[in-house]
Amino acid sequence: MNDKNIQPGRQSVRPAIGSVTLCLLTTIYILLVTNQTFWTKAYGYFIAEPTAFAAFAIGIAAAIMALFTFFSAKYLTKPILIFFVLVAAVSSWFNDQFGVIIDKEMIRNAAVSTGAEAGHLITLRFATHVLLTGVLPSLVIAWVRIAHRPLLKKLAHNTAVILSCLAVFVIAGTSFYKTFAGVGRAHPDLVDMLNPVMPITSAVRYAINSRKDSSIVAQPLGTDAHRVGTNDNGKPRVTIIVAGETARAQNFSLGGYGKMTNPELAKQNVVYFPNTSSCGTATATSIPCLFSVYTREQYTHLKGLETQNLLDVLTHAKVDVSWLDNDTGSYHVTDRVPYTYLPTSADPRFCKDGECLDAILVDKVDNWLDHIKGDSVLVLHQLGSHGPAYYQRYPDEFRRFTPDCRANDFGSCTPEEITNAYDNTILYTDHIVSAVIDKLKQRSNSLSGAVVYFSDHGESLGENGIYLHGTPYIIAPAQQTHVPFLVWLADDLAKTGGYDMTCLAKRAADGTHSHDNIFHSVLGLMDIATKVYDRSLDVFAECRPPNKLAQLN
Repeated sequence: MNDKNIQPGRQSVRPAIGSVTLCLLTTIYILLVTNQTFWTKAYGYFIAEPTAFAAFAIGIAAAIMALFTFFSAKYLTKPILIFFVLVAAVSSWFNDQFGVIIDKEMIRNAAVSTGAEAGHLITLRFATHVLLTGVLPSLVIAWVRIAHRPLLKKLAHNTAVILSCLAVFVIAGTSFYKTFAGVGRAHPDLVDMLNPVMPITSAVRYAINSRKDSSIVAQPLGTDAHRVGTNDNGKPRVTIIVAGETARAQNFSLGGYGKMTNPELAKQNVVYFPNTSSCGTATATSIPCLFSVYTREQYTHLKGLETQNLLDVLTHAKVDVSWLDNDTGSYHVTDRVPYTYLPTSADPRFCKDGECLDAILVDKVDNWLDHIKGDSVLVLHQLGSHGPAYYQRYPDEFRRFTPDCRANDFGSCTPEEITNAYDNTILYTDHIVSAVIDKLKQRSNSLSGAVVYFSDHGESLGENGIYLHGTPYIIAPAQQTHVPFLVWLADDLAKTGGYDMTCLAKRAADGTHSHDNIFHSVLGLMDIATKVYDRSLDVFAECRPPNKLAQLN
């Protein structure tokens, strides 16, 4: 693919190279250096068909070469190739180190990340990796001199190269079509880590969708909602929803984990649902999904924006609703209810460098409870166990499992240290949720309280080489989708509401549950009658007398 008939330029110490040749060298570099995870996965999937793997590799290389050559034009070649190299370098770090797939939802998560959250990922090793695999090759591309052909000859030559590459791609694909189709069906993540194509494609898709999102107006939901009576004891009914972050059920001792990570909740007479699955593997999906009326199978990002949610239905029923946030936002769930983002308070008792310990949520609960005037729901959105800086999620007094990883870079910690740090975050969450329960107990003379806790998604701690979260749901490991879920009801609420707690504990232990249950269970807990209520998805329904449920829809 050497360029011929190149017009000579002035003498220069910089070497001259044809634009197509530069595209070829860049293709080889990106495929070999920044796609290690992609090739490792592909080789594993084609392990029984080495010839098909070879054809697959040739086809991918030809397709990338065609793409790069398409941008081979004067004043365009270098900027585009440098852009591709830098994107591939950054993406490969997250692919290789964490097993992260940079799809549209991961781009969405990145777009809403706070500066402090993103800062935890910018480590010395990350910077070194980008410098060596991205910046230095980009400087080489910028330094060499491109000798371009005359316009018409260049157009003809580039077209010939592109068509040849596409022909190779088609021949490779059709030669082993049955094998490729079978592997593709069995492993839908086959090309999800191909750099830089997939990250760029995902970013473009996100940008297009975001532009459309800005004009969407949520349609009313549950406007018929109303309370079907008040508590027999005359006290306001108060539910506090603790929306956890990145807690996985596997590490909850309430569910059988070997370490005692839930010592305080174990004493609170909570009902734990050990077999609960999440709606997504990232906050930007799970939070709007679980507060929506849709099940996981029905939910889409667009539907979530187009339809009002649980908080709106509660508001229609004249329930006071508020949201206190110590994480990365509510993802439009709170667009129509009072919302407070706590990290901006920079309260020195809890906050440092733009992030706060979850104790700030408990601190704010007192003031909220002191101003209760009627039936109310408060959502507390935790920072919880968000990684990779697990050690910054808990104070020293909760550093119980040691040695714990005290760095943002997992590469400097052992698997045991990473797990210990993560377990300390669960221990701290146990304390936070238990403290919220205690706040309601202290006011048992003036209100009837309930606490609902669940995590938005789980976390991978190195199993099968995967860390953090955000893996596409279809291929996500159980560690990212199996989440903790528990409820606590005040004794007087259980009595007046007709809750059979023995029944509830048994059904929780024996059944399977999911984020699909949250919307309808909270409506049932607050005795909200509305046509959008689905009794079959209310975890409390089977353990209450018929007369308490008759008017809910």
